[in-house]
Amino acid sequence: MPKLNVNGAELYYEEHGGGEETIVFSHGLLWSGLMFEKQVDALKDRYRCITYDHRGQGQSEVTRDGYDMDTLSEDAAALIEALGASPCHFLGLSMGGFVGMRLALRRPELLRSLILVETTADPEPQENIGKYRLLNFISRWLGMGLVAGKVEQIMFGQKFLTDPDRADERALWRQRAISNHRVGISRATNGVIDRQGVYDELDKITTPTLIIVGDQDVATVPAKSERMRDRIAGSQLKIIPGAGHTSSVEEPAAVNAAIEEFLASL
Repeated sequence: MPKLNVNGAELYYEEHGGGEETIVFSHGLLWSGLMFEKQVDALKDRYRCITYDHRGQGQSEVTRDGYDMDTLSEDAAALIEALGASPCHFLGLSMGGFVGMRLALRRPELLRSLILVETTADPEPQENIGKYRLLNFISRWLGMGLVAGKVEQIMFGQKFLTDPDRADERALWRQRAISNHRVGISRATNGVIDRQGVYDELDKITTPTLIIVGDQDVATVPAKSERMRDRIAGSQLKIIPGAGHTSSVEEPAAVNAAIEEFLASL
């Protein structure tokens, strides 16, 4: 289990495949690099694929602080440099997208391209904050199992949630959510809730950018992706039918096709 001490945190990462170019995958809240299994499988024969877990999540260290998006982007920059991965294609989903946008703004020399999946440049909407803080409180002190059902309604689209043939997958992802470290995931959640927006800075991004969003995403609705597309010059937008906020898991074939088409166009 390879781990790397960067920026004051011991981060778990995995490398798969090989190639002249590297793709770094940055996961969303509650999950880990495992959410990109299908993408890595599809791309590892042509690219060096690196997944990593944010501090406090997956198999990375639960630190006392450092869960704000600026620190997490510094974590990512330090990991990219330590692994000799720059310039890389950086794919960030949800929270990973918050990190990716900050990298493109502050460390653009590290990036060859930017892929933003199910994410937003805005701060958390006020109408969500109270609800998310309550879910976080229950998860921290009573356990994720008590709120897993409500969390799933945020994280996945209805197509995935109601498909009888995917019951085993739903059970797997519920177990992965429940197995999070209570303190680590609570701190990570607060970092997401309290994040600052970067929408007003997006016009400074010059890195080639692809934006992907599921048409069933209720956490970061497609309109937010359209706003980012309109603000980042030359960016492309791909809407994935039938996918919610975890499209890399829900509709992997469509997501993989969008990624491959974009990378081939560069």
